[in-house]
Amino acid sequence: MAKGYLALVLHAHLPYVRHPESEDFLEERWFYEALTETYIPLVDVFDRLAWEQVPFRLTISLSPPLLTMLSDPLLQDRYVRHLEKLIELTHKEEARTYGGPFHEAALMYKERFGLAYDIFVNRYQRNLVQAFARLQRLGYLEIITCAATHGFLPLMMVNKQAVRAQLETAVKLHEQQIGLKPQGIWLPECGYAPGLEELLAEYGLKFFFTDSHGVLYAYHRPRFSVFAPIYTPTGVAAFGRDIESSKQVWSADEGYPGDGDYREFYRDIGYDLDYEYIKDYIHPDGLRIHTGLKYHRITGKVDLSEKQPYMPSWARHKAEIHAGNFLFNREKQVEHLASLMERPPLIVAPYDAELFGHWWFEGPMWLEFLIRKIAVNNTLELITPSDYLKMYRRNQMTTPCQSTWGNAGYNEVWLNEKNHWIYRHLHMAADRMNELADLFPVADGVLRRALNQAGRELLLAQSSDWAFIMTTGTMVEYAIKRTKQHLANFLRLYDDIKYCRIDEAFVSHLEWQNNIFPDIDYRSWRSRETGQERAIS
Repeated sequence: MAKGYLALVLHAHLPYVRHPESEDFLEERWFYEALTETYIPLVDVFDRLAWEQVPFRLTISLSPPLLTMLSDPLLQDRYVRHLEKLIELTHKEEARTYGGPFHEAALMYKERFGLAYDIFVNRYQRNLVQAFARLQRLGYLEIITCAATHGFLPLMMVNKQAVRAQLETAVKLHEQQIGLKPQGIWLPECGYAPGLEELLAEYGLKFFFTDSHGVLYAYHRPRFSVFAPIYTPTGVAAFGRDIESSKQVWSADEGYPGDGDYREFYRDIGYDLDYEYIKDYIHPDGLRIHTGLKYHRITGKVDLSEKQPYMPSWARHKAEIHAGNFLFNREKQVEHLASLMERPPLIVAPYDAELFGHWWFEGPMWLEFLIRKIAVNNTLELITPSDYLKMYRRNQMTTPCQSTWGNAGYNEVWLNEKNHWIYRHLHMAADRMNELADLFPVADGVLRRALNQAGRELLLAQSSDWAFIMTTGTMVEYAIKRTKQHLANFLRLYDDIKYCRIDEAFVSHLEWQNNIFPDIDYRSWRSRETGQERAIS
């Protein structure tokens, strides 16, 4: 038996950025970039390890918006055209960089994009959901869910029907897409508030994650700190993030991604090269944007213009060194903790999936090296939360502390002077959706379509991504526009439904434009008695 366990958790999520009204919508490129730089490289790594029968167990949360976009034919077709343009660009770059310091990197991109095309089009017929579902069936991944549109649940608890709708819609879509009910959930932004576990239990969710202080400051304090799960009073388990292992990977200042041999994120040929040469590969309006071809390495904290050429072979060597260092540190951590605990310690290391490949280009490579090293290691074993709970069924019962990850750890990123205005509107809309669901316990035809679309618009407005973007100051205009537009759509539908003047053409337009959750059920917002309320009555 291993001396300790490591639970690597990747949270895969993107806001719903499908825009059928325009072929060249700038924000839609977020999805294409994530496919090319994160999700396809991760699938490539996992497939290769599975083919070679290297044992590993990882947890990945696939959020409902991401699942919906991955399986959307419009986005699939657009991504193929996007990838074909990138491949065309790499052929030009192979010739342009010949004999220069960037040629090795140019050849690397040519091979990389060609492989991405083969994986996406030929191996998985444009639908990566198949890839992740297959890896779960083979026993390598445990796929968990998230709230329907990544709604920030702690600030939605004033209307529990709204939280239920987020959970019910997510669990239903997950089962349809993956083929199995999810055992666990990634709470959006690791946002937990007392009482939330009762709603998770209603939908058969057996575990969730919090940031470190969510478990550390539980009442009563946990005996094993964050190195074993705790049970909430409902029986749903909470796993706390380990600070040390997380910081080593995600911190650009203190962790591996800031190493001088790794690729610089912010220097891209979309900005560097002559406009006439690059114009066919940036935005048609002439906006210079990231193409994904970046030829410089970080080389310390210096001006972008002083960055040195990126050497893929150097970066690969450094990724292997850092994987070995991470494993060494976890071994020492486990050996120390094992001397203090009655059971093998569990180290929970959760990360945003896009750290691997998008923000940290060498991340998938590092992950593969790490998995291979752990496979031949006697101290540490990879495990998923469900695996651990099956092995150790008895765990301390206590109540986690309200918490999030992000700056300050207590809602600050999603509730501040830049975004606080959205919540009074979201709460009002949630109350009105609850009203409609109670007013029409049964509906069909265009009335049902309008009710379902009202639910979609509310869910899309509730996405925590918009509040996050408003805080960080990037693409703020887009986040504000999305919030206001979905709320405006909802309010018009509410009035039309309530006063019997439904405009079928308007409903059809919204169904075409915002088609997330094809099987949504407006009755998810209906009022429900809890077990406690029934006992009192």
